[in-house]
Amino acid sequence: MEKSRYEDRGVSSGKEDVHNAISHLYKGLFPNAFCKILPDVLGGDERYCNISHADGAGTKSSLAYAYWKETGDLSVWKGIAQDALVMNLDDLLCVGAGLQGEEFLYSLSIDRNKNLIPGEVISAIINGTQEFIDMLGTFGIKIHFAGGETADVGDLVRTITVNGTMTTRMLREDVIVPKMKSGDVIVGLASFGQSKYENEYNSGIGSNGLTSARHDLLHAQTGIKYPETFDPMMPKDLVYVGDTKLNELFSLTDIPTGKFILSPTRTYAPFLKELAEKFRDFDGSFPISAIIHNSGGGCTKVLNFIPETISIIKSNLFEIPLLFEMIQSKTETPWDEMYKTFNMGQRMEIYCSREVSSDVIYIADSFGVEGRVIGDCKTRQEGGSKLEILTPHGEFKYS
Repeated sequence: MEKSRYEDRGVSSGKEDVHNAISHLYKGLFPNAFCKILPDVLGGDERYCNISHADGAGTKSSLAYAYWKETGDLSVWKGIAQDALVMNLDDLLCVGAGLQGEEFLYSLSIDRNKNLIPGEVISAIINGTQEFIDMLGTFGIKIHFAGGETADVGDLVRTITVNGTMTTRMLREDVIVPKMKSGDVIVGLASFGQSKYENEYNSGIGSNGLTSARHDLLHAQTGIKYPETFDPMMPKDLVYVGDTKLNELFSLTDIPTGKFILSPTRTYAPFLKELAEKFRDFDGSFPISAIIHNSGGGCTKVLNFIPETISIIKSNLFEIPLLFEMIQSKTETPWDEMYKTFNMGQRMEIYCSREVSSDVIYIADSFGVEGRVIGDCKTRQEGGSKLEILTPHGEFKYS
């Protein structure tokens, strides 16, 4: 099979080799859950379970470095701090952690090339982490910043990597395991726009697909000025092949291109916390079949969690945000690959009954997050695809 541009750059949306490497390991108490869930090792109570999750900002930090060097704008590092935390938090939310008042421990891990990354950047990341934790606390999301590690490893890291680990303990009976059923609909939550808890417009990129986004959109000058921001083994015809400079305003916006791509990953924690509390007020239940965070794998992330008897049809996705349209038009990347690489405007999906969907959309709207029914679940016919994405650019099937 011909490799995609994404794979040619040394990255993968599906990470098949990683999944193969861990295929023989213990899969936890709920093998089909969005996160690995262990027995209550910390408390020794059979009613409870432990969850520890690790993730980070990925190659987005490389773009933050180039933009900071170009403009002197330290604020982008606060965005990187948010990226690393949200990529952990929102995965944990998918299994229900935090929705019943559970508290989190969060540890930050930074690897840097000290010759290029001074203390002011480290300070911005650490302080940005605490500021974001404090903001989430106003919505009842309780995270305790447990410190971490900053390692000077210039022999290994070209600029900087920012990763985190988040841990919590919750009742097993509150764990959400994907159990989509025929008749369920999918409420998509927008990754773009400006929610009531964000300070500026969000492009919707999140923290996935950044290797493609920056190399396909940014001018070759970026690589010439900042060669430390890319792998020298990458094919030269894939290195910064765009026509836009870092500080040039992004098409149809008043935001510099570098900053537009660096939009911090939106969290859906305030919305999900409110959703859980509203349903508890009604009848004590949480009538949600699944919560899927469209991170690695983009719109096809759900493939890992679809029951064997179900087909998912996404037929009413959001209009494609400007950033993703621009990437595709400049690269002519096949649309089926775009949907595998990027969230394409909807980074969180709620699977529920049609009756419940209107409440989900109403609560999302109260936070300034656009929600809409983007598809539904049906009984899979023999030989049918697990996932179909129907778009103005074609109909794509994935299994």
